Amino acid sequence: MAMFQRILIANRGEIAVRILRTAREMGIESVAVYSDFDRRALHARLADRAVALGGALPSESYLDMKKILAAAKRTGAEAIHPGYGFLAENAAFARAVEDAGLAWVGPPPAAIETMGDKITSRRSMQAADVPVVPGIVDPIENAAAAEVEAAKVGYPIALKAAAGGGGKGIRIVRSKKEMEGAFRTASGEAKSAFGDGRIYLERYLDRPRHIEIQVMFDRHGNGVHFGERECSVQRRHQKLIEESPSPVVDEALRAAMGRVALEAARAVGYVGAGTVEFLYTAASGKPEFFFLEMNTRLQVEHPVTEMVTGIDLVREQLRVAAGEELGYGQDDIRFHGHAIEVRVNAEDPTNGFLPSTGTIQNLRWPGGPWVRVDSGVYRGMEVGLNYDPMLAKLICWAPDRMGAIERMRRTLAELNIGGVRTGTPAALAVLESEAFRSGDFDTHLLESMDVGSVRGDEVQAAAIAAVLHRWSSAQRRALAHRGDRAGWLERGRAELGGQRERSAGEVGR
Repeated sequence: MAMFQRILIANRGEIAVRILRTAREMGIESVAVYSDFDRRALHARLADRAVALGGALPSESYLDMKKILAAAKRTGAEAIHPGYGFLAENAAFARAVEDAGLAWVGPPPAAIETMGDKITSRRSMQAADVPVVPGIVDPIENAAAAEVEAAKVGYPIALKAAAGGGGKGIRIVRSKKEMEGAFRTASGEAKSAFGDGRIYLERYLDRPRHIEIQVMFDRHGNGVHFGERECSVQRRHQKLIEESPSPVVDEALRAAMGRVALEAARAVGYVGAGTVEFLYTAASGKPEFFFLEMNTRLQVEHPVTEMVTGIDLVREQLRVAAGEELGYGQDDIRFHGHAIEVRVNAEDPTNGFLPSTGTIQNLRWPGGPWVRVDSGVYRGMEVGLNYDPMLAKLICWAPDRMGAIERMRRTLAELNIGGVRTGTPAALAVLESEAFRSGDFDTHLLESMDVGSVRGDEVQAAAIAAVLHRWSSAQRRALAHRGDRAGWLERGRAELGGQRERSAGEVGR
């Protein structure tokens, strides 16, 4: 089948830029859409065409299905790529795109509906003999009913929203006395975030790892997986650092998890790129993994998979959406080296990771061999509260894990984003921790480090010292004599992103 001539990208920021770059390499014209807030945005400037949606809020722009479909029709786009977030996992939008005679760069609407509901997806996985965390499938009506079911499953348990994701509507309950308050909070949060207050219950694995498998299916029944990603470094169920391969996954376990991931996707008639997420534990003395959920879209952390496989996942998405066969099988997938990704978020790790706002006044991206920067940031860009706080992703590859860690440390030291605070000190602290470097960690790593309880200057100084302590004395002397009157340590702080206020008369950061 013929490849698309023009596609519309229904998203913004780094993912929109990332998609349009692959489209351009494939000879496909790209159409960007943008809100009033994003009128100077990089994705709108780089695209072949750009259509204003109006409004500043997501509901007035990137979540407005009618406006996006009208933009596609007006520009002659043949397909819509939703990226991730916004409408990427909205089955109604996917169906509307297809009804409009356009190609949807994603899975069938029915697969989105099944996997988008935690209860429905658990039922589907149980029917397909995919291992799920022990718990109940039906929604719980109230706290009293939850107490009865929790007694059967055994504490601790997790209350989870049936709809949505992103860590919202989740509460951990360790005893009966905590149930009433936790149920009320989880249900209320789910109702507010997703318009659906239904809650289900499952056993809480105390110290699990979060490991996911990337899959890809074409419309002809062919499917492969591209190995695993380790996503255990997270806070409030939001990922901060991802890597591939996982330090605890060997070839046999990779094959087993990959096989189950493919079975899970086939069970719902999947097409396109998707990620099957698992909770992994070896607490019983042997490795166990359980289905957590499936993300029916491209993942934020997809670049680490691309780095170790050499496969452009967006290109594969577009090929599949155009009706092409994959043209390769599982035995053709090869894994090389190790890749790590750090999300650069506009937030303050020393103040509970609260969002940070401002105007980007200074900007320098790191470089060097096997360093990739995915970003939609530019000098003068305003960072507000309307959208996700992620500014960029840094991805490093090396022949082995320790090499990738060292390259990422150097990369973060070179990064300079002035005007807002970023979470890079927390990422550096993780990269320096013995637990992370040894590979012996779980989803509680970041909270166990208690980064938020340390004063900002202490976190910053510790992170800088960690980066610079291996530099030669000549390098430090050179850094000290660059003309910055605050000396080499102050310059080191600037290297990390300028999160410390500069003295009067200097450019604000």
